[in-house]
Amino acid sequence: MFAGLFIVVAGAEKVLVTPNLIEAVAGQFHFEDPWILSGVTAILSNLVSNVPAVLILKHFVTHLPDPGKAWRIVAMSSTFAGNFTLIGSVANLIVAERANKEGVTISFLAYWRIGLPLTLISLAFGTWWLA
Repeated sequence: MFAGLFIVVAGAEKVLVTPNLIEAVAGQFHFEDPWILSGVTAILSNLVSNVPAVLILKHFVTHLPDPGKAWRIVAMSSTFAGNFTLIGSVANLIVAERANKEGVTISFLAYWRIGLPLTLISLAFGTWWLA
């Protein structure tokens, strides 16, 4: 599944991410704003996983006034976004599976109760720090 995701993202990059789309999306979302870039990165990271999200966002980040700062925000946001849900990171799934083998069940909702505030706080602090 993970490998297939990269194939789909690579295909989408070549077919869907056109210069016109990049211009339209960048004009709509104002990625030069660190808060918007962080939020979009976190949402996209939870929709398609963090690495494919970064591959998609590279088309927007390279054209920003300060790409170095933008890359740091994307790196931070895509990493912290993995804490949002149990399926937000492969590491989360590995830990949940290991815990299950030891008789500890970690449900999606139980994880999310911790993941939601943790992700929001860490994204807010990280974005503030990098902005």
